[in-house]
Amino acid sequence: MPSASHNPVYNAPILDMRNSARFSHIAIVLLLCPFVFASNWQAPAEQLAQKIAAATGPGAVALDVANRSSLSQADADEIRRQLITELAVLGVHFVSADQAAATVRVSLSENLQNYVWVAEIHQGTNEPVVVMVAWPLLSPAMAEHPRSVLTIHKTLLFTDESRILDVALLNGNPQHMIVLQPENVVLFTLQNGHWQQDQAAPITHSHPWPRDLRGRLVLRKDHLFDAYLPGVFCRSTATAPLGLNCRDSDDPWPIGAAEFGLSAFFGPARNFFTGALSPGVGKQTTTSAFYSAAPLPRDKYMLWVFAAVDGQVHLLDGITDQLAGKLDWGSDIVSVRSGCGIGWQILATGNSDGPADTVKAFEIADRQAGAASEPAEFNGSVTALWTESDGTTAIAVSRNSETGKYEAYRLSITCGQ
Repeated sequence: MPSASHNPVYNAPILDMRNSARFSHIAIVLLLCPFVFASNWQAPAEQLAQKIAAATGPGAVALDVANRSSLSQADADEIRRQLITELAVLGVHFVSADQAAATVRVSLSENLQNYVWVAEIHQGTNEPVVVMVAWPLLSPAMAEHPRSVLTIHKTLLFTDESRILDVALLNGNPQHMIVLQPENVVLFTLQNGHWQQDQAAPITHSHPWPRDLRGRLVLRKDHLFDAYLPGVFCRSTATAPLGLNCRDSDDPWPIGAAEFGLSAFFGPARNFFTGALSPGVGKQTTTSAFYSAAPLPRDKYMLWVFAAVDGQVHLLDGITDQLAGKLDWGSDIVSVRSGCGIGWQILATGNSDGPADTVKAFEIADRQAGAASEPAEFNGSVTALWTESDGTTAIAVSRNSETGKYEAYRLSITCGQ
């Protein structure tokens, strides 16, 4: 086995957050004054209808409304009815898409301060026109969601003096474990309650590793696994004995659980992702450079959370790139499907500069993060945090500040009583 690496491991704190939002389209924005009752959608519907009619003119239009916000379905249906009513007054009537002179797609979204309604208007071969209105969110007291009381469980999988980049477990009888290290991928078999090494396959690479090395294992159906390291991609053989084919590569790394199909490009000489996404979150194919990302499925869209290099936490929903409020998070985040609370939680490292690190569960409702568990404590800094392939558990690696050894844990969440 290779000797232990004593290079420093980066786990940067997320710095002070600033509330803002940015949009990728050229758009006209109207901020509406607060009204007494936020459930009365007539005023914003009228304003948005006027903007749509100004772009389309009177005539036949196809309308689609998608709710990407925390609004109830009843509210979304009411907003659609209000839009149809207000547009009819302006001479815009509704037909099927194959008969329409224009197609209007309205997305009901939100940021930290406002509901944001975005209308994307397509007419023939012209460039799409985007207009939007914003409407104050419900007051915190009205919008507050109770947070679940969850418990994070740590199960120690493996300890070694050599650096551990990632671990993957293969179900079977007997069970197997794959350990990714800087110079090897090691295969273990569980025998009599102990992991016994079967074999190690070397990782070939033509360039020296960056100082703060990261790597990820991804289980596959047609072969055992893929391994991703900075500037290097390795593919395993389909069956034992373990064989490994490594090559120089700038292929994007999968992020999040396998079911979500999102990948991101990793800086080969750095320890973070560049911000280029493949294929993207909806229409968004880039975001700020980031250390880690976590998907949160919603009823009608996917919310992605990014721990960015600039010290911000970004929320992407396919249309808007918003900044979360001030969060006490470190640079490593993942999401886990526990079935508790709202179903999915964020696991985030702490931002302490001390010798010991923590991982805590958070829930994000209405784009606001709230703590959902007590912190799980480690005996040193967390050096890696990855979601396992099925999305129900995560792998955390820490370096024990007393022994200097690396410790790989499986993290799972159980519901509170």
